[in-house]
Amino acid sequence: MTTETVPQKPVLLTGASGALGRVLTRALGEQGWALRLTDRAPFPDPLPAGARFQLADLEDGPAILRLAEGCGTILHFGGISVEHPFETVIGPNIRGLYHVYDAARREGARMIFASSNHAIGFHPRSAVLDDDCSLAPDGFYGLSKAYGELMGGLYRDKHGVESVFLRIGSCFPEPTDARMLATWLSYADLTRLIARATLAPSLGPAGSVVIWAASNNSRMTWWRRDGRAVIGWTPQDSADSYAAALEGKTSGDPVVERYQGGGFAGIDYSRAAPPR
Repeated sequence: MTTETVPQKPVLLTGASGALGRVLTRALGEQGWALRLTDRAPFPDPLPAGARFQLADLEDGPAILRLAEGCGTILHFGGISVEHPFETVIGPNIRGLYHVYDAARREGARMIFASSNHAIGFHPRSAVLDDDCSLAPDGFYGLSKAYGELMGGLYRDKHGVESVFLRIGSCFPEPTDARMLATWLSYADLTRLIARATLAPSLGPAGSVVIWAASNNSRMTWWRRDGRAVIGWTPQDSADSYAAALEGKTSGDPVVERYQGGGFAGIDYSRAAPPR
């Protein structure tokens, strides 16, 4: 395992002005990483030493190529981050993703792709999933994340681009409902995951890994095997201490409570009833 704590090349972070982008900018900047930050919204915080920010839209392919020049890793957290109509999602999350992957191809950079549990959100909570499970997106946002994992596979097989696919559960300062007792990912565990995904010297013979990005929550019984051993990541935090306050805090909606994607599965759901 590598003993490096700082990447040898600059790291490009898309979506830097979003909630998780700001968390990573602060944490990785404090560790001395050379960060290139971009978003279509201005960066709202002071820039850490060694970081520079540039406004750019993911749909501006030449701008993304310029930003990626010389970078060894791309942390792709940009794009639409919640459920929206298809026409809203398709630009940044599909066309923009292509621009980012093509920049990774040109630079020979590793891609750390912020996928989501919503790429598999229509699996029932009774299912136990490994990293090679079928994709089952629970909306257009989840569909774009499933597409991103498929695009990563294409760029791996055709161009040798390495990818770490992070199927992020619920990454917030603390869990807020019973579902998050299973899916919660602490900010500290996210930061450690990004560090290991970036600094791991190899992704093994496959050239890509899928990670169930959740903290060490005892109620996480839906997600099992993944590639965390390949990169050397072990979550250290847990939602368990919040259980007494959140155990019974559910939506009461049978669709939402049936599926792993939770509330996203219930948006615009028009079947007469969820299947048994």
